[in-house]
Amino acid sequence: MKLLNTDIKNKVLNSMISIIDGDREKILKANSKDCELFDKKDRAMYDRLVVNDKKIDGMINSVREIMEQEDPVGKTKSERNLENGLTIKNKTAPFGTIMIIYESRPDVTIEAAVLAFKANNKILLKGGKEAYHSNKALEACWHKALQENGLDTSWIQLLHMNRTETQEFLKNPPEKLDLIVPRGGEKLIAFVKEHAKCAVLVSGRGNNFLYVAKDADWEKSIKVILNAKTHKISACNALDKILIDSAVPDYEEKLKELDSILTEKGVSILVDEQTGSILSDESVIKDESIWHEEFLAMKCCIGTVQGLDEAIEKINKFSGGHSSTVMTNDPDKAIKFMEQVDSAAVYHNASTRFTDGGAMGVGAELAISTDKLHHRGPLGLEQLVTNKYYVFGDGQIRN
Repeated sequence: MKLLNTDIKNKVLNSMISIIDGDREKILKANSKDCELFDKKDRAMYDRLVVNDKKIDGMINSVREIMEQEDPVGKTKSERNLENGLTIKNKTAPFGTIMIIYESRPDVTIEAAVLAFKANNKILLKGGKEAYHSNKALEACWHKALQENGLDTSWIQLLHMNRTETQEFLKNPPEKLDLIVPRGGEKLIAFVKEHAKCAVLVSGRGNNFLYVAKDADWEKSIKVILNAKTHKISACNALDKILIDSAVPDYEEKLKELDSILTEKGVSILVDEQTGSILSDESVIKDESIWHEEFLAMKCCIGTVQGLDEAIEKINKFSGGHSSTVMTNDPDKAIKFMEQVDSAAVYHNASTRFTDGGAMGVGAELAISTDKLHHRGPLGLEQLVTNKYYVFGDGQIRN
């Protein structure tokens, strides 16, 4: 796609703000069709599917935030003047065409597209069938905004394909794909990695851990655990696993208190053998594979560890590499945890729920990357560009 100047991109986004607001009733009506057809037993997926006025306001705000951010394309990262007279500049450049595959969340149709477009990328949106009507309504908003400003609607396209068609598309894309972002569970990620012919940036599972050290502030720990576990169970930054140090003062009483508080909030609890010897009413974990699972439900595991090193080892073995928290009053212990735990975001005395573009000050996000190349964590506007070298000479040749 050709390079657009910042002014025209911002005009499209400004149009989009008005169009979304003006088409609010159409969007809500389309979403109600999707919600009526959806099996509400899957609470996490249903929560992600629902669009209301607050979510539409959030979509508008996301577009406005990106419109106000600096254009990430064409920025000079470095410049060198060599002895041979060459001037070498390394500048940011668009990826080209990005494909994102996601489920349920219609707001991704706005957030992913606004980021890709402002970074001068074409984007192909493969949403889930459960959000078909919602996504169609939002795509229509994008096309209206592009056409109002004299641009082709191919900049932002919604794809409607079943699994077999998607597999064929990945194997033999009808156009060049530069980056694919699968935003979903491990099965989706494995499917895309198996069939894609271009770079895949993984927005991996959550399965986030929190470790309570022996010197932690217990009241603060309870507050953080409750927020991380119950605030929004459908989010990839929700808490699933809690590790309690066996050296916590009044260990048994505090375990029972935590169990009682979580149970009152409707959280079902699984425990390891040592914890189960105290919390005898809870189910004991028989298969350690449960420690790998992302729940997206009012469910958690509580385990007991003997110190910081064991906590770090367990987290690195089982977590999804997304977010991990240590509760401690010892800054040295916190730094050791944060340096040695292999997660995209590591926290000291704070909820994992902050692993989010908006909450981290990045703005709208394409996804939370758990990959290490080319970026880890929230994929915001600045992360949706690559780079290339501009080499200026005057007839130089290499001997």
